[in-house]
Parts: sequence; structure tokens; C-alpha cells
Amino acid sequence: MLPDHRSPSIRSRIPFAGTACALAVCGVLTACAVGPNFQTPKAPDATAYTPKPLPTETASAPVQGGEAQRFVEGMQIPEQWWSMLHSEKLDRFIAAAMKANPTVTAAQAALRQAQAQVRAQQGFFFPTVSGSYSPSRQRNAVGTISPTLTSGDPLYNLHTAELSISYAPDVFGLNRRRVESLQALEDAQRFEVEATYLTLASNISLAAIEEASLRAQIDAQQRIVAIETKLYNLLQKQFTLGFVSGLEVAAARAQLAQAEQALPGLRKQLALQRDLLAALAGKLPADPLDAEFTFDDFKLPAELPVSLPSELVRQRPDVRAAEAQLHSATAEVGVAIANMLPQLTITGSYGGTATVFNQMFSAGNVFWSLAGNVAQTFFAGGTMLALKHGADAALVQAEAQYRSTVINAFQNVADTLHAIDADAETLRAAITSEQAARTTLEITEKQLSSGYVNVLAVLNAEQTMRTATQATAQAQAARFTDTVALYQSLGGGWWNRQAEGTQVGDAGKPARAEVATR
Repeated sequence: MLPDHRSPSIRSRIPFAGTACALAVCGVLTACAVGPNFQTPKAPDATAYTPKPLPTETASAPVQGGEAQRFVEGMQIPEQWWSMLHSEKLDRFIAAAMKANPTVTAAQAALRQAQAQVRAQQGFFFPTVSGSYSPSRQRNAVGTISPTLTSGDPLYNLHTAELSISYAPDVFGLNRRRVESLQALEDAQRFEVEATYLTLASNISLAAIEEASLRAQIDAQQRIVAIETKLYNLLQKQFTLGFVSGLEVAAARAQLAQAEQALPGLRKQLALQRDLLAALAGKLPADPLDAEFTFDDFKLPAELPVSLPSELVRQRPDVRAAEAQLHSATAEVGVAIANMLPQLTITGSYGGTATVFNQMFSAGNVFWSLAGNVAQTFFAGGTMLALKHGADAALVQAEAQYRSTVINAFQNVADTLHAIDADAETLRAAITSEQAARTTLEITEKQLSSGYVNVLAVLNAEQTMRTATQATAQAQAARFTDTVALYQSLGGGWWNRQAEGTQVGDAGKPARAEVATR
């Protein structure tokens, strides 16, 4: 390397002053980013969820889960919306499941991964600085090395230290668009975490309600079996006395067997439901569960929230995740465009070399360099253009998926509102039917003992009673599941979390992007 004959002060100023000037120029050049800028989609121009207005209040029935419910437009949804079912058992179960469910753990880990990817990409905004130190001991043949370097001794040491810097100015916004895309994906994953919590709480609530329904059906079926067993035993005694025929006894025995046959199926469904609850709680089926649920553990909320249609797209985690995916796809178009434009790189180095360690940076032993490079791909077989077309197509796909998600969200709310109104009417009718069936059975049994009707009339009344009690239990469950479905379809209230600006999946850290409508 040729020696630098300029003064040490000039030599030391040139690389750093030049680098500073170059970075200042690059800062001006990086004031823009190519590609489309993301615009938050407008909320649908809708003022209602259903074509016709629903009643302001549902029908009521004199049974647990039969309370009338009133729709309240714009009512806020609590973060722990499941507490509106007034079940301490359910509250404790969900709180424990939130900590133990592996799906939640996986979603949180995916969020941390997305956050790390953003931080890694942001590192490209800064110069890369590296240093090296290379000591060596060499022996050269006499006459092949400069005597001034080795003092005439062919055996010598050589110390070289160098500090290198490399910087790629983001002239056309390539890295900014990449960071923007990754930040949008981070937001998408953040809302996936919220959706995971919402789905878990909903599934546990629905499973607990279904367990309560099955227990009610089993209790009702056992009462029917007891009634039919009593009748069958009575008919057997009357048969021995010659008061009834063998046909009537056989008919009673057949109906008793039919009633008993239904119990194993109901018990199987109950066992499967308990297995589901164990899995949702992050446990194995053999692990004990702390809670058993019956209808007495729940109470319907008197008021039901109906969010404004314009707010629904800001509340639903799946819609917000789809919006974030659309944002990412928009940024990727800018990435594809920037990849087609020239790329600038600035490199610099400063170091010294000497045969003695403490003389590496003495006059005459220092070296430095400052260089710039502009690279432009002129031909790549159509690769760059194809990538741009692919990014455009991905953007169209993301737009369509966002619209589909919004439509599905509105459909969920509309379906649930219809179900709440209709199932309240169904329960009222089921209670009326069960009461009538019970009265009919009581009258028929009295008439049988008086000899006014035969056994077949009693058996028919018992069959009607069995069907009515099962229908009532199922209608009761529908009232509770409809309430859960409404809270889920409206987004679950995550934006009302007490810790301002935080998400469940963000471990209490402030959100980077807006995630709530306040």
C-alpha cells in the first residue's frame, strides 16, 4: 500500500467528514418511499344489521334462562364479557385456562417472533460497523522484503487493525416499506392473539353451557325412567291379577327400555363435553376438573349490547387482522417497486499496520478508504417485473379477503340477533308445551287408576312428556349460547382493557399501532 504523505490532522478529518457529508445527503434522499401508501378502509355504510328492526326486548319464560333481554344500542362491552353470565365457576375456569392453554402460548410466541422480525429489519436503517485485528509473525526469504519494514531481519511481526463501516441509504424506501410490511404483520399477529383469547373464552363458555344442558337432559330422562319403571311395575302386578293384558305390559316394558336407551347416549355426550373442557383448560382428559356446570350456575344479562355498525370493523379482531394483512400487502407493492430501482451503498474503513503494536496508528502506518457504489439490475429474465405483478395480485387478494371478513362479521351479528329473538320465543313455547305435557300425564295417570283410559294413553302421555322436557333443556341452552355468540360476534370487548393501550398478547407493553377505538 502506498504511504499517505498528508498531515495526520488532515488524514484523520477526511474520512469522518466525508462520511458525515455523505450520510447527510442520504438523509435528504431518503425522504420518500415509492409505492402506494396504505389507507384504512372505510367502514361499511350500514345503519343496521338486519333488514327489519328487531323487538327491543325478547320474550320471557318462567324458567332459568328464560329472562327477557333488552337490546341496548352502543352499550359498552366489558373486557371480561363472560362475567355477564354471572357464573363465578366460569370466571375461575376461564382465568385458569387463559394461563394454561397451549394455543394461547403459541399465539403469544408468534407475536414475539413478529416483533423480533420488525426489530431485526429496523436494524438496516443504521450503518454496519465492524472491527478487526490481525496479528501475525512471518519469515521471508532474505532480499524479498523491504529492509526498512523489518530492519533487515527476515523474521518479523505484523499487526493490522481496521474499523469498517457500511451503509445502504434507503433512497427509494425499500427498507422502510419492508419495515412497514413487517409492522403490519406484527399488528395482524397481535389481533390473532386477541382472537385466540376471544375464541378460547367463547368455546369454554359454550362447552360449559352445553354441559349444563346435558345434565338437565339426563336429570329429566332419569325422571322419565323412574315414572315408566313405576308404571311397568304396577302393570306387572295388575297382570298377575288379570286386570290388564300381556300386550299392555309388553308395551310398557318397550317404552321403559326406550327411555333407558337414551341415557347412555346422553352420558357419552356429557363425558365428551368434559373432555373438551379439559382440553380447553390445557389439561389431559384424565386430569380432574374443578367445576361442574348446571343451569343454576348461569343467569342471563338483562341488557345486551348492540354495537353501532360503523364501530364493528374496529372491534372485531379478525377484521383488524385482515386490515393489517391488507396493510402489509400494500407495503409489499412498494418493496417490489423499490427493488427495481438503483441501490446505493457507502463503505468506509480506517486502520493501521505496523511491525510494532503501539506504532499501528503512527504517521505513515495509517490507511483509510471511502467509497460509494450504485447498482442497478438491467436484465433479470423478467424476475423483477413478475415479482411486482405478484405483489399487485397479492394486494387484490388481501382487499377481497378483507371485504369477505367484514361481510362475515356483519353476518355473524345479524344471525345472532335473529337467534336471540327466535330462541326466546322457542323457549317460551317449549315451557308451555312441557307444562301442558306434564298436566296431561298427571290427568292420564289418574284416569288410568280410575279405569277411564287404557295403558296406551298413559304411555303416549309419557312419550310426549319426555320429548317436551328434552326440548326445554335444549331451548334453555340456546338462550345462553346466543348471548355468548353475540358477545363473540361483536369482538369481545378487548378494547376496554383496563391497562391503557395494551393487549392480552403483548404482555402489558404498549401497542405500536392503534388497536382500540376509544
